[in-house]
Amino acid sequence: MDQLAIILAAGLGTRLRSAVPKPLHRLGGRPMVRLLLDACEAAGFSRIVVVAGPEPSFAPMREVAAPHAVVVQADRLGTAHAALMADEALAATGGEAIILYGDVPLVSAATLAAMVRRRAEAGAGLALLGFTPSDPAQYGRVVLGPDGSVDRIIEFNDATAAERAIGLCNAGLFCAPAADMRRWLKAVGNANAKGEYYLTDIVALARADGLTVAVAEAPADEVLGINSRAELAAAEAALQRRLRAAAMAGGATLVAPETVFLAADTVLGTDVTIHPHVVFGPGVRVASGATVLSFSHLEGAQVGEGATVGPYARLRPGADVGAGAHVGNFVELKNTTLGPGAKANHLSYLGDATIGRGANIGAGTITCNYDGVGKHRTVIGASAFIGSNTALVAPVTVGEGAIVAAGSTITEDVTADALALARARQTEKPGHAARFRAAAKARKEG
Repeated sequence: MDQLAIILAAGLGTRLRSAVPKPLHRLGGRPMVRLLLDACEAAGFSRIVVVAGPEPSFAPMREVAAPHAVVVQADRLGTAHAALMADEALAATGGEAIILYGDVPLVSAATLAAMVRRRAEAGAGLALLGFTPSDPAQYGRVVLGPDGSVDRIIEFNDATAAERAIGLCNAGLFCAPAADMRRWLKAVGNANAKGEYYLTDIVALARADGLTVAVAEAPADEVLGINSRAELAAAEAALQRRLRAAAMAGGATLVAPETVFLAADTVLGTDVTIHPHVVFGPGVRVASGATVLSFSHLEGAQVGEGATVGPYARLRPGADVGAGAHVGNFVELKNTTLGPGAKANHLSYLGDATIGRGANIGAGTITCNYDGVGKHRTVIGASAFIGSNTALVAPVTVGEGAIVAAGSTITEDVTADALALARARQTEKPGHAARFRAAAKARKEG
């Protein structure tokens, strides 16, 4: 039976002091709402609706959420009102409906599945997500009845001293059959100080229907809410801990885990070794047995089996490092394929290039790929040798096995197995250096 996830993501991020809507701020290199979408997909929700705000700043939400639906909450009248913006999807869903918050982005697929399972196992009409933080602070408390089901949720400001002593807090997520959820949302009133429609009121409505309300618990670091830059940083730290642990559990070695920063979609193969102070942007896959050395930055790149990257290397989008290849100190690759066993060990920029198997790229080599208007490609054949301090002016091709002499500026294709030299002939003027110094000294004194 189909299941629906509704993600409430209309927050403006006012307390973040940002023009970017809160759910579009990034964690692990991805908009935080995308993390929730990924979790919902992994948990098996066949229909997902994102509720966004009406401001132009929310325009990117449709691309971020694709292929899922985005609906707009034109007037911010509370969380229950926001959830009802997905009324059409609720009406069309025959199975479970779950409601999540775009600023609580670290909830895992396992926890979402556990909520649905908990409701079914408890025979409850509604399930909510709770957690037990080390410091409950201002969170709303979940008050349980004698049978362990939820009696009510009490906000901190309304709680008695005994209720404030309760450690179980409300994370704000709810699941129920879609038809019941829709009915309760429509029944929520706004007779409160703010005149808003609160999602938490569905607990009382479910209880009034004679239904049990169950609670599923999540780890506290999964339900961190984000309302400030400091909380955004705390969520990033929690996500990094999760990603590092998953990478190591999958067979990768992180020499100093706390110094490695991963993107949410980073894929590390078995027996990969990541040295300290490495940063992964989105879209990186590192194959088994590869090594990434310190102070390297990778984004949108592929690293083949047994390859070595770094230290101080930069792989930009489109970089594809072949098996056993080497990318060394202060080498930058962009939209470039470095073939198996090829080497670029020192101080080079290789952009918009295809480099064949076993080629050697000397220190200081650059591909001149941009002419001020467009980008052009450089092709270097297998086993070619490019001498140090060479400039390859694209579009240009260096054939297999060719040698380009150090210091050359190559503007024409080089045939296979040829030696190419493109530099002025060295000349020498005996005694000229002494005469030059004497003339310079005379000018200074005169």
